[in-house]
Amino acid sequence: MTSFTNTRVRAARAAIMAGAGSALLLAMPAAAQDAAAQDEEDAIVVTGIRETIQNSINTKREETAIVDALSSDDIGDIPAISVGQAIQTITGATTHREKGDASEIALRGLGPFLSNATFNGRDATNGSGDRSVNFNQFPSELVNTIKIYKTQQASLVEGGVAGTIEIGTLRPLDFGKTRIQGEIKAQYNPYGDRITGGTGGIGWRGTLSYVDQFANDTIGIAIGVQRNDTNNPEETYAASSTWTPCRADNSAAGNCTELNRKNGDYGKVPFFLVPNAYTFRQISETDKRDAVFGAIQFRPTDTLDINFDVQYSKRTYVESRRDLNLSEARYGLTNVVYDENGIVQSLNGLSALESNGSELSRAEEYLGGGVAVDWQATDRLTIKLDGSYSRTIRKEIERNVRLRTDPMDVNGVRTAFNNMRIPYKYEITPGSFVPTITIDPRFDLNNHDLFWDDARLRRDESKRHNEIYAGRLDAIYELDGFLKTISVGGRWSQLTFRDYDLRNGDFNFNPAMAEDKRINNLCRQAFPQTSFLSAAKGNAIDSWATFDVDCLFREYMGTEDPGNLADTRATANRDVTERTLAGYVMADYDADLGNMPVRGNFGVRIVNTRVVSDGLRSGLSIVDRGDGTFQIKTNGDFETITTKSSSTRILPSVNAIFEVAPKTQLRLAGYRAMSRPNPSALGAGRTITIDGENFSSVADAIRNIQSNGSPRLKPLMSWNADAAIEWYPNKDSLLSATVYYKQFTGGFEPVVYDETFTINGEDITVPVTQTRNSADKSRIYGLELTAATRFSFLPKPLDGLGAKVSYNYADSNFETQDARLGDQYYPETDTFSEGIIPPANISGYSKHVLSAQAYYDIGPVSLQAFYNYRSKYFQDFVGGSGLLRYVGPSETVDFRASLNLMKGVSLRFEALNIFNEPKATYMPVYGSSRQYHYYGAKYFIGIRARI
Repeated sequence: MTSFTNTRVRAARAAIMAGAGSALLLAMPAAAQDAAAQDEEDAIVVTGIRETIQNSINTKREETAIVDALSSDDIGDIPAISVGQAIQTITGATTHREKGDASEIALRGLGPFLSNATFNGRDATNGSGDRSVNFNQFPSELVNTIKIYKTQQASLVEGGVAGTIEIGTLRPLDFGKTRIQGEIKAQYNPYGDRITGGTGGIGWRGTLSYVDQFANDTIGIAIGVQRNDTNNPEETYAASSTWTPCRADNSAAGNCTELNRKNGDYGKVPFFLVPNAYTFRQISETDKRDAVFGAIQFRPTDTLDINFDVQYSKRTYVESRRDLNLSEARYGLTNVVYDENGIVQSLNGLSALESNGSELSRAEEYLGGGVAVDWQATDRLTIKLDGSYSRTIRKEIERNVRLRTDPMDVNGVRTAFNNMRIPYKYEITPGSFVPTITIDPRFDLNNHDLFWDDARLRRDESKRHNEIYAGRLDAIYELDGFLKTISVGGRWSQLTFRDYDLRNGDFNFNPAMAEDKRINNLCRQAFPQTSFLSAAKGNAIDSWATFDVDCLFREYMGTEDPGNLADTRATANRDVTERTLAGYVMADYDADLGNMPVRGNFGVRIVNTRVVSDGLRSGLSIVDRGDGTFQIKTNGDFETITTKSSSTRILPSVNAIFEVAPKTQLRLAGYRAMSRPNPSALGAGRTITIDGENFSSVADAIRNIQSNGSPRLKPLMSWNADAAIEWYPNKDSLLSATVYYKQFTGGFEPVVYDETFTINGEDITVPVTQTRNSADKSRIYGLELTAATRFSFLPKPLDGLGAKVSYNYADSNFETQDARLGDQYYPETDTFSEGIIPPANISGYSKHVLSAQAYYDIGPVSLQAFYNYRSKYFQDFVGGSGLLRYVGPSETVDFRASLNLMKGVSLRFEALNIFNEPKATYMPVYGSSRQYHYYGAKYFIGIRARI
């Protein structure tokens, strides 16, 4: 099925969901009347899904800012297997999925860069190099409240143009009861069942928590632990991330001829777009996570409350990757058919084929916590003090082996091609995300004899260290009259981000053929999966010859792991320190405008940010390869370059709520907001890329020196206005509509600086592409709709049915240029060079986001079904490469059920991604297929007991 067909199907389903939402709206008046009468007759105690929805509706109604929430009174009642999946059930929120689970969060169709996430009111670190909370590190069973602030107020930690996500855990004294709870779940992944020699797709997770109060309710403790041991196999096709615009008058001999921007080719010479390589990848994976949450609350008097909380999580996953790589996607191209955007529909090519294997392990450890003190100094004055610490360390090691084709097989017999390069055909149906790559049938992909030459072994290691120290002081003074409180406060924080990404050489081996033959035969491995990419209609490759990575390392190098470099300095390393000092003043008011109650707040927050970024510059040396070619490598002499930057921003805000009727509220909000660049985007390092092995000069050898960040980047600023009308007919029902407008000042654009590098005593000028703030103005406006109700007017047992539908529409004219192929600015001449591909919108922007939830909750039975749709969006690469990557439209359907077996004991079932929705990405223009992933569905069944 093509992506265009998928789009039509998704649009049809979205229309059905919109129709269902309309039906829900028509049913609400009857539901409101019946439920209101029932609430007047009975004092009903609700639990489960209905309680969670009621709490969420009540939170939205009571908050001063525009807020949507997911809240439960009891521990472990957040209805999701992960925090990320819980968030996507909240109005206006959607996710980007990795490994089949929710990861990055987008609010109102805007990406994570424009959002701020806090944990218990504090910034939290992660190992990705951005500012989002790593939701996969935190068990949903140990989280009680998730709030999304759609508008800002002066007391909130700054950083959210799209909004602020606040994740909270319980305080034991506020919880007010003893609770012992245990839950164990078994996981089944059908894709895991297709892995040869695996666990059969079986995994598990167990959670245990305890909450209690002592000493006449002056001391409370809460502790929760979880072990998660699951598997997330994956199968994928991917093109490389570097794409070349080839001249349409390309010669079939050698690599295609690239358009030359400096020679004026851009905009004049027809072209088509091709990557450097095509890769088919099979992944077997295990994923383990241990988490501990704890809190001690001490309330010695009615005026003093001290809470200490800590969170620890360690996640380790191991991937075994087996790749089939067509490493020369630009070589020998003929019969190229392409469209007006340069997107290839079909071509014939020649490429060496590689059987690559990798063993990758990642360990990520999170430690965070803090102390919060609330002191009611007088009847009117409350002082709040909070100190916190957060640290994430992520370490990743990958060992990779390549075996390549040759004119002869490993037995010395010449192949049918008498060449290392094998003919293939690439073709793709217009609009599809699944290219069909057909290898010449004379070549047997499953014949191990054909993969043996140019053995190359690599060992890569990366480490990221992200740490935050923070403290804040708030004072709230109560008043009489129009102003109810005055709040003043300040916050200081220091964030550090350091990383390295090192390769312990390219170990190339060309021993005697007899030795290659011995190792080839010894290390052969059966293809580790059945039915590879069987769900991808159009794929023509389902297996190939694979090898044992550990065996190849042992036989070629004498060790399975050669270890890291002794010197971890490198030009690409990042070392960023960001210090923030902020202060605010805010007033809450509550009065009557005639006979209409009015409440809200207004205030201003001032934020000063100072950035210090250290980067390394290395001397470069020429290494003669002895065959007429040479390489360029760092020579070990480093110089530290320090770049400093600072900014001060003033953020006013005002929120107003008008109770226009007893159950109807009108909200108005205006505010200025900021979103800081990711820490990884503030690096001052340089990445050196060598283009090929056959060149005649040093200048030709350096294809590009790419910056890995821009320390002088300033926050993205926006002026914002929101207006919402909300109707609360009863505790179970909500109907709201919000319109919003955001005007951005200063986008981002590539800028090219000439820098001089000394190589073997020769000064070489190289253009270095960075990113800078532009003076451009852009805007986003949108509409957000939510409807929720319980159909209590229906006859029993149908009165347990309920539904919630939310939809967000956003329209933006923001522009993000591709760093290589888009518009570029040259400050030396104050000129622009027009690119050849259109710009993307702002990162993470989706025009349409739709979610729907249907539930049945009555007696011992609880059922929930979730549907989520998100239209296409641009997703930038973490680290600020500036290359454009698009993610296609996605929709997922999840299901959850529970059955109360007896008091305190319930049977629980969950199913994720039921219809095996793939993720498809495109580069560098939308429609040019770059990658697609299949993860399969996941099923969980377990039992929970609480006393």
